[in-house]
Amino acid sequence: MMRLPRFAYLVPGSIEDALAMKADSPPDAAYVAGGTDLYPNMKRRHQEPPAVIALHAISALREIVIEDDGGLAIGAGCTLTEVARDPRVRDAYPALAATMHLISTPILQNMGTIGGNLLLDTRCNYYNQNYEWRKSISFCMKKDGEICWVAPSSPRCWAVQSADSAPLLVAMGATVDLAGDRGERRIPVMALYQDDGILYLTKQRDEILSRIHLPAPNGWRASYRKLRRRGAFDFPVLGVGAWIEQGAHGEVTDARVVLGGIGSAPEIIEAAGDALIGHPLNEETITAAARAAWKAGRPLDNTDFTLSWRKEMIRPYVARTLSDLIEAP
Repeated sequence: MMRLPRFAYLVPGSIEDALAMKADSPPDAAYVAGGTDLYPNMKRRHQEPPAVIALHAISALREIVIEDDGGLAIGAGCTLTEVARDPRVRDAYPALAATMHLISTPILQNMGTIGGNLLLDTRCNYYNQNYEWRKSISFCMKKDGEICWVAPSSPRCWAVQSADSAPLLVAMGATVDLAGDRGERRIPVMALYQDDGILYLTKQRDEILSRIHLPAPNGWRASYRKLRRRGAFDFPVLGVGAWIEQGAHGEVTDARVVLGGIGSAPEIIEAAGDALIGHPLNEETITAAARAAWKAGRPLDNTDFTLSWRKEMIRPYVARTLSDLIEAP
């Protein structure tokens, strides 16, 4: 049985209290919200924080508010179920509500938070194993070892970013607030990530992801699809987020296609969006965009399914995600 290591458990009542507790704790102290990612990682000794600062009692992280510009601010501590069921999300952002239902299982959706999903640890076949399994291969670069077994000659870790919410929120142009000792800053969701399996976040260790800001629903449409072995629980081995704006005559005026689950950060496929802009959204343009995404996408052999099959699935999954937008409300 995998057991949690010993740690101090702290429960602040505000963001300010949480930041103060972090400052007074050892450097490796960790924030936790739902714990659906951190606690399993601790059981496998991927992470061994001496103190855990639980954010569930901070009411400011659980609010969903319509903003002055017509957009929506979602507290990072809202559970996936709360986001999916909120009528303001369901009515104005149906793709986001649907995506929340695709993450893991209903029980874990009741515990896991949207902020926690965005900050999900990167994953790899050589990393997401118990301690004894990892010890048998002399560990890996991401934890306790020196070699990335996915690419042994590489100087970096290639673990994969598998957050379902990330490709969609990047495609939508959402932003996030980060609160830290130096104040609060707002950045695009895409800027939260960097292409490194170990240093995969730009968030500073003391910072708390406090809110996600969605743009006003001014006629644009978005969709998300994921590839996984089972219809529940599994992380995506490919996630596709798509977003379009259309002009008065149906031509695409702006578009973004984002791939997740194939690299250490979500990847905006510029060529796929360019294939749509200036044209109607139809079978021909969708085929061109899907081909551009297939050509650009480069998954590695570090997760479920074979590398070649995951590569081939980029084309149909991008096409299906974009096809959703033809009839999307």
